[in-house]
Amino acid sequence: MGFPGTWMTESESVIYRVVPKCACSTIGQILYYSDHGRFYDGDIHDATEGLHKWAQEESQPLIEANARAHRSYAFTCVRNPYTRILSSFFDKIAGIQRNGKRYRGNMVPKLSRSYGVEVGSPEDGFDFDQIASFRRFLLFARDTIRFKRPMEPDIHWSAMSSHIGTFVANGGVLDRIVHVERFAEGMQAVLDAIESPVPVVLSKVPRFNESEGHGPKRAHPVEAFFDDLSMHLVREMYKRDFELFGYDIDDPANRMPVREIDLGAVHAFLRD
Repeated sequence: MGFPGTWMTESESVIYRVVPKCACSTIGQILYYSDHGRFYDGDIHDATEGLHKWAQEESQPLIEANARAHRSYAFTCVRNPYTRILSSFFDKIAGIQRNGKRYRGNMVPKLSRSYGVEVGSPEDGFDFDQIASFRRFLLFARDTIRFKRPMEPDIHWSAMSSHIGTFVANGGVLDRIVHVERFAEGMQAVLDAIESPVPVVLSKVPRFNESEGHGPKRAHPVEAFFDDLSMHLVREMYKRDFELFGYDIDDPANRMPVREIDLGAVHAFLRD
């Protein structure tokens, strides 16, 4: 299987296991800048130069050799599962993508027919019942994760532990897992631990949010979207993420981690 979703700077100063909806655009741009002294002009996910990516065939042997030998500092980033799945809904289901189209073509119409999900449109100002539609989307997301029907789970809502697990199970070792909610602290620790060709002043790095402005704004606090059934579905999908990465499974209103991550426990669990 190798190391899907893994990026590495061309200088091999650092390896990063991408987890979608966990500041990956900003992290990718920081890595790009740390080698080249400039940010990539566009969405870093579209970059085909300046950064090694597992999706680029020529990068694979370099990433694999480095990761297996643990030659470089390796890290990833995680996010509260409640806010992550909510962000996935507003970006990938309710939002319009940068190309002006819906995500994955006919997926949203299928969700509308099969699950009753409504998402509005730019023409009506995205006027729809956000809470009702999100809860119906949760049923769909659970079905994809639990039963792989009506499709395989999408990378934007499949469990973070599943993403990170491929890196660990195939011989990678993580030196740090950054909490999005404490991004400045965690990313600074990564930068302090590596030697890059270009120093990065984190306070001067803009926030790269490639999904922002392409869809509806969230109209309610996070906890309003999760009733008892919704919380049950989230637990069913992400119980392992809450446990491994230190988030509060019982309180959607508490987005902050409630304990530090035990890297030894994460590696032991994900290697099995």
